[in-house]
Amino acid sequence: MAAINRSTDMTTGSIWKRMVSFAVPVFLGNLCQQLYNTVDSVIVGKFVGKQALAAVASSGNLIFMMTGFFMGLFIGAGIVIAQYFGARNYEKVRSAVHTDIAFALCCGVLLTLLGVFFTPTLLTWMRTPADVLDTSILYFRLYFLGSLATILYNAGMGILQAVGDSRSPLYYLVISSVVNVALDLLFVGAMDMGVAGAAVATVISQVVSAVLCIIKLTRSDGPYRLEIKRIGFDLPLLKKITSQGVPSGVQNSIIAIANVVVQSNINTFGSDAMAGCGSYSKVEGFVFLPITAFAMALTTFIGQNLGAGQFDRAKQGARIGILCSMAMAELIGVALFFLAPYAMRLFNDDPAVVAIGVRQSHIEALFFCFLAFAHGVSAVLRGAGRAQVPMYTMLGCWCILRVSYITLALKVWPDIATIFWAYPITWSVSCVVFLIYYLKADWVHALEKSL
Repeated sequence: MAAINRSTDMTTGSIWKRMVSFAVPVFLGNLCQQLYNTVDSVIVGKFVGKQALAAVASSGNLIFMMTGFFMGLFIGAGIVIAQYFGARNYEKVRSAVHTDIAFALCCGVLLTLLGVFFTPTLLTWMRTPADVLDTSILYFRLYFLGSLATILYNAGMGILQAVGDSRSPLYYLVISSVVNVALDLLFVGAMDMGVAGAAVATVISQVVSAVLCIIKLTRSDGPYRLEIKRIGFDLPLLKKITSQGVPSGVQNSIIAIANVVVQSNINTFGSDAMAGCGSYSKVEGFVFLPITAFAMALTTFIGQNLGAGQFDRAKQGARIGILCSMAMAELIGVALFFLAPYAMRLFNDDPAVVAIGVRQSHIEALFFCFLAFAHGVSAVLRGAGRAQVPMYTMLGCWCILRVSYITLALKVWPDIATIFWAYPITWSVSCVVFLIYYLKADWVHALEKSL
C-alpha cells in the first residue's frame, strides 16, 4: 500500500535519524503556528494599542485551559493508533481512526458551546481589568467559534503522526499560517477591525488546516484512510482511547488551570503587566517548539516500538529524544536571556511593558532544560501506556505546588517577580519525581497485556 510507504515505520533503521526526521517537520510546523500566533499579537499591538495587545497576548492560558483537555484526549488516540500500527494490526488501526474522528466531531461541538457561553464568567474569575474586559470577551467568543476546526485538525494530525507522517501536518500549517498573516494584515491593518479581525483571521486559518488534513486522510491508501460512511464509535476502542487520552487531557487541564491562576494574579498588577507577560508568553512559545517536536516524536517512537516488542530500541530512543530536547531548549533559553529586550519590543514599545517581559525572561530562560526533561519523560510514559504518571506528577508539582507557592509567597513578597519564580521552582521539583520514576519503574513492559 503506497500510503504505508509514505508513513514512517519507526521500529527499524537508525534511531536518531528516525527521531530527527520525524521531529524536524513537527518543529517547522509548530514554528509556523507560533509565528502566526505571534503575528496576531504584533499586528494588534502595533495597529491597535497595548490594551488590545493585553487582551490578545494574555489569551493563551485561557484558550489552553478550554482546549487542552480535548487535545489531550486525541493524544490518547494517537498513542493507540501508533501501538497498533507498530504491531501491524491494521484492522484495529482502521477502527481507531474512525472512532477518533467521530469523537472529535462531538468534542468540537461541545467546546464551541462551552467557549461561547462561559467566556465572560471565566474572564471575570481571572480578574481581567475592566479596561480590557470587553475586548477580551469579544476576542475569545470569536476564537471559540472555530473550535470544531481546531479539534478536527488536532485529531487528524494525531492520526498522521501516529503512523509516522509528520510532513503532511507541516504543509498544512504552512498554508494556514500564510492565510492567517494575510488576513491579519487585511482585517486589522487595512480594514481596522481590531481584535475581532485577529480572531476571525485565526478561525479561518484553522478551518483551512482542518479541511486539508481531512482531505489527506480521505485520499490515503493506507490502513488509516478515512471513509466518511464508516465514521462512528467502536465502543471498546473508544474506551481504550479515552483510558489513554483522559490522563493526558487532565494533565493539560491541570497545567492550564494552574496557569490561569497565575494569570489571574498577573492581572492584579494591571494592563502593563498583562501586556508584558503576554508578550513574554508569545516569545516563550518558541522555546516549546523543540520540546513539543521531540515529545511527539518520542510518543510515536515509544508506542510503535513497544507495540512491536522492540524494548531495547525503545529505551535507546527515549534517551536520545530527551537529551536532544533538553539541549535545544537550553540553547534557545540562553539566546532569549540576552535578546529579551529586542524580542519584547516587537510587540509594544512602551517601556513599562518591555521591562516586565524582560524581567520574566531573565528569571525563567536558563531553566528551560528542566521543562524539556519533564515533557520528554512525560512523552515516553504516554507512549508506554502509563499516562497516569505524568498526570499525577503535574497535578502535584505544576498545579498544587505552583498555586500554593504563589498564594503564600505573594503575601510575603508582593512583587510580580515572585510569580515568575513559580515556574523554575515547579519545573525542577517535577524533574526529580520524573527522574526517579524513569530510572526505577518498569515502564518498558506496560503495553504487553493491552495489545
